Amino acid sequence: MADFTLNIDQNKYLAVDGREVHAVLTVESSGTLTKDAGPAEAAEIIIIDVSGSMSGSKIRDARDAAAAAVQTLRDGAYFAVIAGNHEAAVIYPRSGGMVQATGHARQEALGAIRRLGAGGGTEIGVWLQLAEKLFRAHANAIKHAILMTDGQNNQSPEVFGRALKACEGAFVCDSLGIGQDWVPAELRKVAEALLGTSAYVKNQGDLAAFFQTLTRESMSKTVAELSLRLWAPQNSRVKFVKQVSPTIIDLTAKRTEVNPLTGDYPTGSWGAEERIYHVCVELNQSGQSGQEIRAGWVKLVLPETQEVFASGNVLAQWTDDVALSTRLNSKVAHYSGQAEMAGLIQEGLGARAAGDEDTATAKLAKARDIAVKSGHDDTVKLLDRVVEIDSSGTARLRRNVDKSSEIELDTGSVRTSKLRKEES
Repeated sequence: MADFTLNIDQNKYLAVDGREVHAVLTVESSGTLTKDAGPAEAAEIIIIDVSGSMSGSKIRDARDAAAAAVQTLRDGAYFAVIAGNHEAAVIYPRSGGMVQATGHARQEALGAIRRLGAGGGTEIGVWLQLAEKLFRAHANAIKHAILMTDGQNNQSPEVFGRALKACEGAFVCDSLGIGQDWVPAELRKVAEALLGTSAYVKNQGDLAAFFQTLTRESMSKTVAELSLRLWAPQNSRVKFVKQVSPTIIDLTAKRTEVNPLTGDYPTGSWGAEERIYHVCVELNQSGQSGQEIRAGWVKLVLPETQEVFASGNVLAQWTDDVALSTRLNSKVAHYSGQAEMAGLIQEGLGARAAGDEDTATAKLAKARDIAVKSGHDDTVKLLDRVVEIDSSGTARLRRNVDKSSEIELDTGSVRTSKLRKEES
């Protein structure tokens, strides 16, 4: 099993009438297995959009990308390839299940991928549900899927939501969009439900490199399905638990009750990496100056065995010293701002699409201000393509914004920047 460390950043001091406690949890995994542990079983599914809009160069690049993923699989990993339109079909293996990666299996899979054509509609939930069905035979594996699409999901929000719910917790899925007709919010829902990422492949020719990178990362995972376990005092309320780096994923609604005071929040599989979480607990009452309590007890656990890999305390101490109680912890402030920025970008772009220019301008301008202050330079550049700030500080929406710029901004909104050293 890999080694984990947990560091907790917070300002524990509350005003005498304060009840809300914030903490940022930095979890780091070495990804290095102990000597007696062999490679974890891996199961990988490659899901390719073959709807009618994928004709021409798109399907050619998609075939190349799927082939690159197959060739990146490590020997012995279980895999399958799904072609998706208004239906979903396992094009490899022909048995309809999953097979282990060998030289022979890879060559057969490449042959099946080369025969892919384009036609039909787009029902992403159907594709994911077929993947979930295939993964059931590999309960102990590190289960991962790559999904790519170029179009809007034809399912109703209710049907799509039910499909995502049925797949939640079954596997991790990273999704990619190409072209300008797909909807970032739809792939973001996939990422949030299945603890993965969503990304825009702006240059279609880079699709194979994206597939290769995601497959390589998946093959490097060493620990499956860890949970962040949070205990909070009686009658308190966990307001939220969010992953805030490298991307923003709200885990609050994914809580599984352990007991009345404790809940597990899924984090998915791990390799050698660092992730950061923001926790907020609202205490049931305030305290007297000088009184200190444990406001939260955090553990990183393997739910199946209850093994604990790291743990730490979230503290609260009441004080009548205004300087102490109003001091902002730099990490808490940074990642709170990042989450606010992401929400402003998504709301601003939504308002712009709906024709509400005043709301769009206000939200996107505020998002830009946060991006500048937090050192999110790439986001500043993307925002500058959509909103302009004149010499007097007045914000205006730009006209004739390229669709790819909007997609790039929307998709990138959930990726956070690290805290700059001079701010920590």
